[in-house]
Amino acid sequence: MTSIDLNADLGEGFGRWRLTDDERLLSVVTSANVACGYHAGDAATMRRVCELAAERGVTIGAQVSYRDLAGFGRRAMDVPPAELTAEVAYQIGALEVFARAAGARVAYVKPHGALYNRVVHDEEQARAVIDGVLLADDTLPVLGLPGSRLLELAAKAGLTDVSEAFADRAYTDEGTLVPRGHEGAVLTDPEAVVERSVTLARSGTVTAHSGARVGVHARSLCLHGDTPGAVELARRVRERLERAGVRVESFA
Repeated sequence: MTSIDLNADLGEGFGRWRLTDDERLLSVVTSANVACGYHAGDAATMRRVCELAAERGVTIGAQVSYRDLAGFGRRAMDVPPAELTAEVAYQIGALEVFARAAGARVAYVKPHGALYNRVVHDEEQARAVIDGVLLADDTLPVLGLPGSRLLELAAKAGLTDVSEAFADRAYTDEGTLVPRGHEGAVLTDPEAVVERSVTLARSGTVTAHSGARVGVHARSLCLHGDTPGAVELARRVRERLERAGVRVESFA
C-alpha cells in the first residue's frame, strides 16, 4: 500500500499571539514542524506543542530558520556559515529539551521559509545547515525539497534525506516552488489542494504553474497551518488520501 506522511508547521506564535491552531491540527497530521524561536515560537509555545504532539503520538521535528522574528523567517539573509551552523544546532537543542520533557524526542529537522528556499541551490548555506544538524544530533533525518543541495549533502553526510511536496504551493517546471511574491504561488481552492494531494501520493507528479507535468517523488506532504480553514482542509486531505487507499503515517 502507498503511504505518505502529513506534516504541518506548528507553534508559530509568540507570547499572546498565535497563528496556527496547533491542538486541532495535531489531531490530523502525523509530523509536526515546530518553530524553534527564530522565525516564530517561544519557550512556552514550544513546550505546549511538544506536550500536545507527544499525547497524540505525532512525530516532533525542529523547524529551523534564519533569526528573523520580524519577517517571519521569509526575508533573504546572508548569515556566515559558522554562525548559521551554531544557530541551527541551538534551535534543535532548545526544542529537544521540551520534547524529552514531554516523553518524546526531536525526530527530524526541516528548514523554514527563506532558509528552506536558499538551501535548494546554495551549497554553502546548505552545508552550514547540515553541519548544524550533525553538531546537534548526527542521527536526525532532514526534510526538504527533492533534488535540493540540502538533501544531497544530508545523504553524503550519512543522514537520512526525506523529500517532501507541498499540497498548496505552485511549482516551476524544474520542480521548485514558485516564490510567494508571484501571482498564483499559493493554491486557494480547497478541492484543488485535495486533488493534488492524492495525485502526489499516488503518482509522484504535480501540474506545474505552466501546465506541464513534473515528477515530485515525496515521502511527506506539507499542509500549511497558517492558511484560512487550515484544519478543515487538512482533514479533507487526510480523509481523501485514506479513501484512495493511501496509508497516512509518519516517515520517522
